[in-house]
Order: sequence, then C-alpha cells, then structure tokens
Amino acid sequence: MAASNHFDVVVVGSGAGGASLAQSLAATGLKILILERGDHLARGPENWNSTYVFVDRAYRAKEMWYDKNGKRFSPNTHYWVGGNTTFYGGALFRLRPSDFEEVRHAGGVSPAWPIAYEELAPYYLNAEKLWYVHGKRNVDPSELGGEPEYFYPPLKHDPTIAELETYFKSLGWHPSALPIGVMRDDDEPPLSPCIRCGTCGGYPCLVSAKADARTIAIDPILRLPNVTLLPRRKATRLETDASGKTITRVHVQGPEGSEDYSGDIVVLAAGAVNTAALLLSSRNPGHDNGLANGSDQVGRNYMFHTMSAMVSVTPTKFDAPFPKTMCVNDFYSRDPAGGFDYPMGHIQLLEHMDGHVLEGQAEEDGIAPLLIPDFLSNAAAERMLAFLCISEDLPDADNRVRIDSDKIFLDYTHGDISGHMRLTQKLDRALDGFMGNEGILKHHFQVQKMLPLYGTAHMCGTTRFGDDANTNVLDRNCRAHALDNLYVTDASFFPSSAAVNPTLTIVANAWRVGDHLKQRLGVRGLA
Repeated sequence: MAASNHFDVVVVGSGAGGASLAQSLAATGLKILILERGDHLARGPENWNSTYVFVDRAYRAKEMWYDKNGKRFSPNTHYWVGGNTTFYGGALFRLRPSDFEEVRHAGGVSPAWPIAYEELAPYYLNAEKLWYVHGKRNVDPSELGGEPEYFYPPLKHDPTIAELETYFKSLGWHPSALPIGVMRDDDEPPLSPCIRCGTCGGYPCLVSAKADARTIAIDPILRLPNVTLLPRRKATRLETDASGKTITRVHVQGPEGSEDYSGDIVVLAAGAVNTAALLLSSRNPGHDNGLANGSDQVGRNYMFHTMSAMVSVTPTKFDAPFPKTMCVNDFYSRDPAGGFDYPMGHIQLLEHMDGHVLEGQAEEDGIAPLLIPDFLSNAAAERMLAFLCISEDLPDADNRVRIDSDKIFLDYTHGDISGHMRLTQKLDRALDGFMGNEGILKHHFQVQKMLPLYGTAHMCGTTRFGDDANTNVLDRNCRAHALDNLYVTDASFFPSSAAVNPTLTIVANAWRVGDHLKQRLGVRGLA
C-alpha cells in the first residue's frame, strides 16, 4: 500500500458522528481521512422543491433493504456529505438524566448507560454552542434543572403556536421551547442566514442556515491541510492483521474501482445499519461471526423510536408558517395525572407541510396519489398543525441487522406500545379542546400506527457500548472490545434509544471520544 494511503485516523461516514469526531481532532495536526459513500449535494432551487424532494424522492438512497419476511423496502436514509443531518429537522435535544439510568417501562427495562449524564454534560454544552441550538432552560420538567442557559435564545412562536402554548399551560402542561439548530436571530431578521422558511425536516438547506454536519463540521475542517474528504467511496470490508486485533486496511469501492486505505485508528460512523453491516461483512477466520462480534451483539438491539404523526386540519388557516418551536415533556417519565407510572414519551411540533409533502407521504403509505388532488392537499396543508409523538423503543436482541448474499435485512417486531398509545391519546384529547370541535375535520395519519420500518431517521443501537465484553460490542470509550484500533461514533453505540431526537447526543459523544483519542495518541488541540 502506498504511504499516501495511510492516515493517523480513518473515519467512515461524514454524518453527525463521523464529522464531529473528525472536527474534534482536526486542530491536532493528525492526518485525517474521511470516507463518504455519497457525493457533495449541490445547492440549488430543487433543494426546496417539495415535489422533487418528497414525491420524486430524488435525494433518497437508491437501494433496497429487506424486512424479516424478505419483503423489500426503500429506507428513508440519505448518502451525501453530511449524512442524514442534511435532511433532518434540526431538533437537538439532550438525553434526559434518567435516560442514562435503568428505567422500568410498561413493556420491559431500558438499560443503564456505562457513563453518567454528568460525564456527557460538558460535551452537550459544547455541541449546543457549535450547532447553534436555540432553547430555554428550566421550563421543561424532564430536564435536570440549574444548568447553564443556552447560548442562543429560543425562536419566537408564530401566533397560532403562541395560542397553543397558552392553551397547553391552561391544562397544567409545561410546554417549552423546542431546541433547534439554525442560524437565526429573531431580533435581527435581515442579518440572519435562516429565513424561517419552514423547510428544515426532509429538505437540504438551500441557504446553509441549518446546523448540519456538512455546514458545521465538514466544510470548516476541509480548509486544514491535514484533513482529507473522499466522497463517492463506499467502505466494503475491514481487514485485520494475523492477530485479529488490529484493523490494517479499509477496502473501498470508489468511482474508478477498488481502493485501500489504512489508519492507526479506524472510526466507523456509517449509521446504525451500515456500520453493523460492514462489521458483519468483514468476517474472517479469526472473526467468523463478523468483526467485533465475539459477543454476538453486532447488529442486534436495533432501535428507531416508536413514533406517530398527528395532523389536525381545521376549516380556517393557521398562522404558523414556522411551527416547529415548541415541545412537551410532561409525560416523559410517567403520567403526572396518575394511573400510569411508566414513561410515555415526548411531543413536538413538526414543520409546515405543503400538498406535495402529503402526496409523497400518502404514496409511500400505499395511497394512490391521484386520489388526492393538488388543490385539496394544498388547502389541507394550509389548515393543519402537525405533531410528532416519540416514545422509547426498548432494545431487543431479536431486532437486528442481518446480511445475506450482500443484502441488508432488518428483523424487527414492535414491543409494548401502551405508553405510546396513552401519549397519543393525551395529545388527541388536548387538541379536541384547542380546536373547539366546531366544524373540525381531524385527520390522523399514522396515529395508532407506528412509523413504518422504512422510517430509519432515528436508528440506533446495533453496536452498543458497555463495560461487559460478553454482552456489548464497544467499551465505554466506544472502542471495540475485540479490536484495539476500531471505534464507532454514530448512534450504533446507544444501549437505549430514550425518547428524544438522537443527533445532539451523537455529536457530544463524538467529541468525548475525540478527547479520549487525543490522550491515547498523545496529541493536543483546541477544545
């Protein structure tokens, strides 16, 4: 192998985990290579074209995965520089302190993490500043309380959302500002890159004002001479030395054929499914069950949240062009009204959706788009509020990623959803009161029907970390128990999914692992 193909650190994947790990090490002078299977996404008017994005699904991965019955499906995942953060909605929550502890649910137990909330707290603070997170402390009852205020103030509510906030408070709820990563100053709109266009979730940001991995991490560090990004490179196999304890080569399929790279440290951050698939595909005589899989846990405990969208449509238009500014966590750990002493989950507002977004969703759910005329879907979109209810998806060893003849299989069965159903019912009844019940047409799509398997945005858990090598793939520093130089920094390391969006935790943990690697490699850099 040519010396030019050897690096101090090789990172597979440029999403939140890979980009943040690379960014944490970039100022050290270490020679860093980032391998990304996708390309740079061009900025252009099609970025905000809802037909192009949601009906044509032009940015979606052009591949099929298979469910436990062998039925193929198109995963809602994206292969571009910046990974899935290019299309995420910008919600950047800390996990709650209770999420790091063992928690009993109605359907089982959510395991404790090997690290405490306090260990990740300074990295959360750093990530919130770096990723332009707007929010407000000491309002959300599920927070620790008494922590430093956000660096950026909460975004202002549109009029309808302000009315909804007042109504929720009248119910005894504690609505709070949804922490969102955008480059916005509501007091000086002309100076803000973010224009509150409402096209965060599902869209790439045309004006580079959403805090995503490319904008926040990749583009800034590519100015440094020690950082190299190679797009259109899919890692296909990892090779070890004779001892089986060190990764010696990363085999890659590039635009012109096969390529090989090596690194003193190899970091996988290809997403919970593809990281597990790469390890399973890299079996060799010393690792006949796949790399790092002596525990038989690689690919197992796949989680992606139990989620329902609730859409309420009224005869009159809402005044909420940018509704994604509020959330509710009163039911995160239990029902405060009594009767259910188990976690239920989290509620947040979703982005504005136009008729083509609804058309694309309907088609994906098997409803013929011709049954929804444009004038009707657009009229509905102007008169609706959309909410997302998220409940924790408990780990189950039988929910897993498998490889068969180079095909990716997701074996998945939902567990107990009683807490989630109570959460959606709470919101449903509350919205009945807010809307007034007079002439209201309420349409619930995906209420009491979980987000289908193709909804992989919050996937996690396939190489979980923990101190016991017999039951975990990674140690507390996210290094493989069985391999000395292999780390994982995407959401695969999660031992539990919690009930809030995972991106901020991925970023914070990647910086934590970066500090560990600085110590291990004897280098220093900017914090």
